[in-house]
Amino acid sequence: QVHLVESGGGLVQPGGSLRLSCAASGSIFSTFSMGWYRQSPGIERDLVATITRNGRTNYLDSVKGRFTISRDSAKNTVYLQMNSLKPEDTAVYYCNAGLTVGDYLSDYRPYDYWGQGTQVTVSS
Repeated sequence: QVHLVESGGGLVQPGGSLRLSCAASGSIFSTFSMGWYRQSPGIERDLVATITRNGRTNYLDSVKGRFTISRDSAKNTVYLQMNSLKPEDTAVYYCNAGLTVGDYLSDYRPYDYWGQGTQVTVSS
């Protein structure tokens, strides 16, 4: 069983930065790809960024150049560094463990392993 716990959300002004963390139970990065999703009220959950077992990353077009996904295998933690934040980035952010079947963001297949989510609010 995979247990994921997100942290690092909060209120930030437009143009600011946040770093989200997702702590995983056990050494899962050799088995799973990892993804960050976000969901706003009334909107479908969107995949934002992924990192494969060998470290390849993919991003949603609207966050390319602003967000960076990374992981620390020694700490069993995956991160999402978010810079130049915009009000439209406001959402609950979730991490997920899954499978990557190709080279594109859309090739990520989530397993039913989710954290509880962390709220990110970008507002002045």
